[in-house]
Amino acid sequence: MLTLHEVQAGYGRTTILHGISAEVRAGEVVTIVGANGAGKTTTLRSIAGLVRPTAGRITFEGEEIGRMQPHEVVARGITLIPEGRQLFPFMSVRDNLRMGAYTPAARARMQETLEEVLDLFPRLRERLDQYGGSLSGGEQQMVAIARGLMARPKLLMFDEPSLGLAPIIVRQVFDVVERIASTGVTVLIVEQNVFRTLSIADRGYVLENGAIVMSDTGAALLRDDHVRRAYLGI
Repeated sequence: MLTLHEVQAGYGRTTILHGISAEVRAGEVVTIVGANGAGKTTTLRSIAGLVRPTAGRITFEGEEIGRMQPHEVVARGITLIPEGRQLFPFMSVRDNLRMGAYTPAARARMQETLEEVLDLFPRLRERLDQYGGSLSGGEQQMVAIARGLMARPKLLMFDEPSLGLAPIIVRQVFDVVERIASTGVTVLIVEQNVFRTLSIADRGYVLENGAIVMSDTGAALLRDDHVRRAYLGI
């Protein structure tokens, strides 16, 4: 479904990604793990069209997307749920969700999709008329995920979905990710909670200093001595 081949990218004169190659197959949950500054967010932003690769190729369902604008990438079926949620704090939850139905195809099915995401997040049904900024951190994360689903994506990308959340909410977030994957949506997730993300991932990549240094199934990476020492503190 998604392939990165020798992708280089960065900001200005600073190169962050040094020729990374990876793939995400349809129906998988794939994770990218690594320390702060390893290039995880830059990878997602490159796929989403927010950062222009300086070399290499990014293809989605056989089409080159590495030179597309963000709205064109969304139209192809890729949605990024950004780090920090980035809601509109003085807009209602309802309007925040509607903002996710950006493409004409998504707008045509907006009410249907809204009912689907409210079934997935029943608490939000009670909060539809509240300002996004008045919600708890966990509720805001649910709105961010639901907004991403409003685009009816084929590939849903998460950037640090558990950031700043209490442990009980973190468990709920990962439960939601698993439920989304069970509906057939392909998931690519960047997350510093390495144990939880590898526990739900079909496959994972370890990114260090802008380079892929290891890839395997999620279960195998959880057992790997380097991963356990470097990221799990074992």
